[in-house]
Amino acid sequence: MAVYSMTGYANAAASGGETGETAPASTAAVTVEARSVNGRFLDLSLRLPDELRGLEPALRELLTGAFRRGKIELRVATSRETDSAVPAPTSEQLNRLSHHQGNVQGWLPSARPLSVNEVLHWCKGGSTTVKLDEPALDAARRCIQGLREARAREGARLAAILLERVARLRELAAQAAPLLPQVVQRQQARFLERWNEALATVQAGAAIPAQSLHERAMAEAAAFAIRIDVAEELGRLGSHLDEIERLLKTGGELGKRLEFLIQELQREANTLGSKSAALELTNLSVEMKVAIEQMREQVQNVE
Repeated sequence: MAVYSMTGYANAAASGGETGETAPASTAAVTVEARSVNGRFLDLSLRLPDELRGLEPALRELLTGAFRRGKIELRVATSRETDSAVPAPTSEQLNRLSHHQGNVQGWLPSARPLSVNEVLHWCKGGSTTVKLDEPALDAARRCIQGLREARAREGARLAAILLERVARLRELAAQAAPLLPQVVQRQQARFLERWNEALATVQAGAAIPAQSLHERAMAEAAAFAIRIDVAEELGRLGSHLDEIERLLKTGGELGKRLEFLIQELQREANTLGSKSAALELTNLSVEMKVAIEQMREQVQNVE
């Protein structure tokens, strides 16, 4: 299944028309445009002409069936054209006009008869209007499918960027792993050195067995080494990266899960920085935070 972005654009058009022996040839066109941007939930905005207001429930059903998240605006516009030839009145129209004219002149003898121009005008106004419901729905279906395809193309680009950042974080974690034993050993030796200096200054004449002092120093050094050890954080970071990679390869609706995993990555990078006892690890932590922030910006657009 593909990874879908919440950003996209598509449009589609359809036309309808009627031609009769006694009615003017007329055509009508409908254009549908859809725009989509990122949003926490599915937010639909429909802009329809008055003649197509009845299609709103059907259009909402099409949109909710195709998308799960994002702010989507659907616009529908119509246009009509009528053949410029002089309309030919039907016998039914002429009979009705003659009947109405007779009734009017019966009540108002001074009323003047209808002119040819007036007759043609009224017959033209009574011509059949082209219905656009079906063409509009057809255009909407094609437009929604086009928007879905556009979001899939953008989603593929987002997935590629995220996988690139995942590879970068793995590279940084691989650089940090060999440094851990060296940093722990160096900080442990520094701690013991300061411990001995403190004892020599503060307890110079105290009758404390050397063995007890040594055991206490080693215990404190071990506790200090545990506090600055970040191997567990690197392990959790690796597992989060594995899950992100799996989700991107699986596809589907994964935006909210990716947002949660990005928060977990940020937490591990922050812990790595706070525990860092060496400049090398601090620099790697900063690089990780930069890569994670770049991922966060992209994940906000994933459906």
